Amino acid sequence: MSKLHIITPVKDSLDTTLRTIDSIMKSKISVDFNYTIYNDFSSNETTEQLQFESDKQGFNLVNLKDITSHPSPNYLLVLQMAQQKAIDENAHLLIIESDVIVEKDTIQKMVFSATNLQKSGMIAAVTTDENHNINFPYLYAQKFDPGIINTRKRLSFCCTLMSTDFLTSFDFKKLNPEKSWYDVFISHKSVELGFQNYLLTSLPVLHLPHSSRPWKQLKYTNPLKYYWRKLINKRDKI
Repeated sequence: MSKLHIITPVKDSLDTTLRTIDSIMKSKISVDFNYTIYNDFSSNETTEQLQFESDKQGFNLVNLKDITSHPSPNYLLVLQMAQQKAIDENAHLLIIESDVIVEKDTIQKMVFSATNLQKSGMIAAVTTDENHNINFPYLYAQKFDPGIINTRKRLSFCCTLMSTDFLTSFDFKKLNPEKSWYDVFISHKSVELGFQNYLLTSLPVLHLPHSSRPWKQLKYTNPLKYYWRKLINKRDKI
């Protein structure tokens, strides 16, 4: 069975980040894995707390300010670094974002799925709110019964595993550096290369959307203001 690299990109949102870390570190995982947090220019307070938690719990901490002067978001750099590390160790790559809390068996079940599902490229756990209702970005899955959905729709990086085979088939250095986020493009690239993408609607994780970037809540409360800010500030390019 392949090794596993787990990563969490972090931009402040300390409360949810700590919940994410705690849920991952308490997971029951039988495969050889390591966990890395990529700290994307968080505040000094958040950075100090992440260092404390890293020393205490034993995960890896990469402070991107030590590597690049490019302003946040640095998702492209994170993806490129994580991909190379996973390839070097023949590992799957699992992204769990800092507004997602997993159950104790979530990660193990995702690894099992990657091993047993046919030609898996990407595998995602469905996201829910605190009332256990499917929420953004998988609202389209509300009509599905719990199970395994082979989908051509995009998979978000909320809680998504990319298989070793897929990682070695497409170089993330080819991604467009003008963009901010890459889940849509990478989802489509996986299918284009002949892989199967799966959404596990029977494997829910708690998602607290956009906790690390509160301005994006405007998408739901004031869409006109959101898209205006997105246009004027050239933010959130997909």
